[in-house]
Amino acid sequence: MRIWASNKQIGNLSTIFVTLTFTKTETKAHEKTCLTILLGCFSIALFSQSTFPVNGVADERETTYAFKNATIVKDAQSTLTNATMIVRNGKIIAIGTGVTIPADAIVVDCTGKHIYPSFIDLFADYGMPAQAQAQGGFGRGGFGAAQLSSGTKGAFGWNQAIKADVNAANIFVTDDAKAKAMREIGFGAVLTHQKDGIARGTGAFVSLASMKENMVILKEKASAHYSFVKGTSTQSYPSSMMGNISLLRQTYLDAKWYKKNTEKEGLNLSLLAWNNIQGLPQVFDASDKWNALRADRIGDEFGVQYIIKTSGNEYQRIAEMAATGSTLIVPLNFPMAMDVEDPNDARFVSLADMKHWELAPTNAAALEKAKIPFCLTTADLRSPSAFMSSLRKAIENGLSESKALEALTSTPANTLGMGNMVGSLEQGKIANFLVTTGNVFSEKTSIIENWVQGNKYSIKPEKWLDVAGKYSLAIQSAQGTKTYALEVKSASAANVINTDTIAAKFTFDGKMVKLNFTPEKKSRNMLRLSGMKNGADWNGYGEDGEGNKLTWTVSAYTAAATAVTADTSRKRMASKLGEVTYPFTPYGWTEAPKQEVVLIKNATVWTNENEGRLEGTDVLVKDGKIAQIGKNLQDASAKVIDGTGKHLSAGIIDEHSHIAASSINEGGQSVTSEVRIADNLNPDDINIYRQLSGGVTSSHILHGSANTIGGQTQLIKLRWGANDDKLKFEGSDGFIKFALGENVKRASSSQGNTRFPDTRMGVEQVLTDAFTRAKDYEAAVKAASATTAQVVKGKKTLPVAVDPYETVRRDLELEALVEIMNKKRFITCHSYVQSEINAAMKVGEKLGFRFNTFTHILEGYKVADKMKAHGAAASTFSDWWNYKMEVLDAIPYNATIMSKVGVNVAINSDDAEMARRLNQEAAKSIKFGGMGEEDAFKMVTLNPAKMLHVDARVGSIKVGKDADLVLWSDNPLSIYAKAEKTMVDGIVYFDREKDAQMRKQQTTERNRLIQKMNGEKRAGGPMAPPTPSYSILMNCGDHDHSHGILTIDQD
Repeated sequence: MRIWASNKQIGNLSTIFVTLTFTKTETKAHEKTCLTILLGCFSIALFSQSTFPVNGVADERETTYAFKNATIVKDAQSTLTNATMIVRNGKIIAIGTGVTIPADAIVVDCTGKHIYPSFIDLFADYGMPAQAQAQGGFGRGGFGAAQLSSGTKGAFGWNQAIKADVNAANIFVTDDAKAKAMREIGFGAVLTHQKDGIARGTGAFVSLASMKENMVILKEKASAHYSFVKGTSTQSYPSSMMGNISLLRQTYLDAKWYKKNTEKEGLNLSLLAWNNIQGLPQVFDASDKWNALRADRIGDEFGVQYIIKTSGNEYQRIAEMAATGSTLIVPLNFPMAMDVEDPNDARFVSLADMKHWELAPTNAAALEKAKIPFCLTTADLRSPSAFMSSLRKAIENGLSESKALEALTSTPANTLGMGNMVGSLEQGKIANFLVTTGNVFSEKTSIIENWVQGNKYSIKPEKWLDVAGKYSLAIQSAQGTKTYALEVKSASAANVINTDTIAAKFTFDGKMVKLNFTPEKKSRNMLRLSGMKNGADWNGYGEDGEGNKLTWTVSAYTAAATAVTADTSRKRMASKLGEVTYPFTPYGWTEAPKQEVVLIKNATVWTNENEGRLEGTDVLVKDGKIAQIGKNLQDASAKVIDGTGKHLSAGIIDEHSHIAASSINEGGQSVTSEVRIADNLNPDDINIYRQLSGGVTSSHILHGSANTIGGQTQLIKLRWGANDDKLKFEGSDGFIKFALGENVKRASSSQGNTRFPDTRMGVEQVLTDAFTRAKDYEAAVKAASATTAQVVKGKKTLPVAVDPYETVRRDLELEALVEIMNKKRFITCHSYVQSEINAAMKVGEKLGFRFNTFTHILEGYKVADKMKAHGAAASTFSDWWNYKMEVLDAIPYNATIMSKVGVNVAINSDDAEMARRLNQEAAKSIKFGGMGEEDAFKMVTLNPAKMLHVDARVGSIKVGKDADLVLWSDNPLSIYAKAEKTMVDGIVYFDREKDAQMRKQQTTERNRLIQKMNGEKRAGGPMAPPTPSYSILMNCGDHDHSHGILTIDQD
């Protein structure tokens, strides 16, 4: 005899299966033994233990269900017809067309019904405690009272927004009401987490069954979660998007360092938890197309492939989304049409918002077409009940039903690594499934039941008995036969149609039928009928109002229209849709402009070189570069532009700008050199296009002036329509923003400042302390880099370089300061008062660094000689003054005086609107000080190029330089001059003639969308009130002024 035993888990029962094989001579001798063993095993299978005591009589039982004659959709690729599925103790134990039904099974006849896997939502907070609204922070743009340290008590990390230690399973509590709402729309399981913090801890994968928490948690630690929102943290840092990114980057570095340096740090529960959850699927709540790219870049830097939760606007940058390689979690929160019948209301709604209303339902289809893997979520919906209607709208707009099913079942299951448990209907998987009346995506289909972990949850049980339709009712009495039309709406509602349509009292339970009605509306002769279903007919007995006996028969059944399995939703295709533009704003391109060979003929050329102004001169542009300058140039391949009577100049460079960024100030600390403007560029900013219309081709995007040492700046080219990465001026030197004076020191009495420094002396000390620490840091890194480890290779022992950051904590803040000391990063410093400018230069000279540029510098005329000796440039205003105490000594001759001393001077905007007229700002120095025209114009072209160390490429018209050019209608210093064409890298990004055409096209498109929204209202669709479309205008918090009622100034 041979014995083989195995232990298998079925539901929560441990079952031992024993197989005995006897030889022929052993069979009789061991029959009794075999029977005993099998009976013993049977008793083990039925016995289930739990640590929870039972208050009453234990009722553990093994239940088996057989669902037969069903259309079973196992997954998006496999459907079985007339199939059977066996479920025992919460698991699928058999599925197919030739399945034998166990004798003890409860048989459910699913003729005409469909069975689907229950849906899965990967972005939920089901069962999580409600979060209190954060109170505190750092005020507007970093101005106000500060909370500088974490408010979390215990052995945790320094920042309150890092909550890696939170485990969703520890705080999860089932919520029957919310579970019911999700089950009713087809969901059986969710990934839930606490939506609080930049690092949010772990998520738990739970079912939506109404059982104890310990039974519904399918995986305790299923994922790790992150976001760009600090949530309930009241700590001042971070207070910006770039601060959020820097905090994440530094935490990755700190956690790596902590692994080998716990004795230096002590117990840090935040970093310990962070390290422990890195092996889990990593989910990032980005909630915007640009944030998705920002998150992906963090992941790329640290070797993490995030699962990214988006916002539904990914179709606006589909190529960039595909390049992330991420699986996306996509909401279906489509905006409602707005009530724009009143033209006064409509004028405040932007074209971009109208276009998004129309195109948002195409988002999922665009992802499918681009072959981007995605899951669908109920997140961001006003109510879960809106999910199915939104999903059908997505299907109407091109999403295939097979992809929709994948996005709700197998894709989320496999993305989370739970495909062996849920996501499809297969033997051994959890019995999470739906029973429907037909194709689950059809509007007329109903979910009858949602089974979760083998437990039945009735949704619309009356739909089991799908008797809706039209019948013929024949009633026989002593007077003869009377025939009525019977319209059955459901198993509990029907109308009898005679002369009048009479609402009848009707019930049908699958076998028994009851029908009471009066033949006419005002009749008191109530006919009371009861009977049963016999095959295709119903018949039985009854009485009229006088007690006379009746017999009756219902026949000639005509079924009501029911859902079919084909993609019927696609027949209701949406009307003609608008096009996606790049960027997704007015004046965006449907197709990006390309480089051309361009020959500008017979223009007055402002070279900014020794040649000065050249009259009647030609300029040839090829491959984005200036190829030739001269007279009577020819090129057969060139597009010729007549420059007669016009002026051609180098593109304007704005040395101090705050456009095209999602945040400008990180004021949470006095030193934030780790933050980078580059991390939060915003290519959708309309000010890029507006400034192109004023001849600007490059802008230096500065951090604000909220702190002594601010963030790293980013020089960009105004490539309208490019993504954030392609805006960057490639190959340019790195810069950083410093600040002096009132903005930095604040005042504890009037502004509630609690952050050091509080005086100008303190500002000087912040600089001294920061660079002293940077010197020590640099020395420590160099010392660690000099050490080697001994590695044995064969018979030799060889020295190998050691990663210095295994022993020295890599500090992004100090790293940037070390770059300054090594002349790899350069300072542009917000400044006003001559005394603090002088003091700052002395600090730099003492500690071995130089201030590259002083910006604003309205008292620069007082210290111009010292600035020249220091080697500092000046980027100033033309004639701004008296907007705060620091500038009372400002004079309009400032730029000219500094220039005459020999300081390199530029005129900047520091303002999105003024940047469109920098040519006019430069011209003011001709009046104030008698500066020459060419020198004045250099202050917005060549001089800022020199300050930014890019004068070898831009700032003048010279063969070999970048073709960043502007063709002006008049002398560019004239108030009448208009930029007719603005070119960046040889690409015309602004053309005044084309601009006029685009305005007309946008008016037509806007009117089309208004009419479409009005059509939604006439059709009775849901409407939202007209919502003004506000734009956020970034500034450094220095000199606020109004930019219009639809613009919100933000520091």
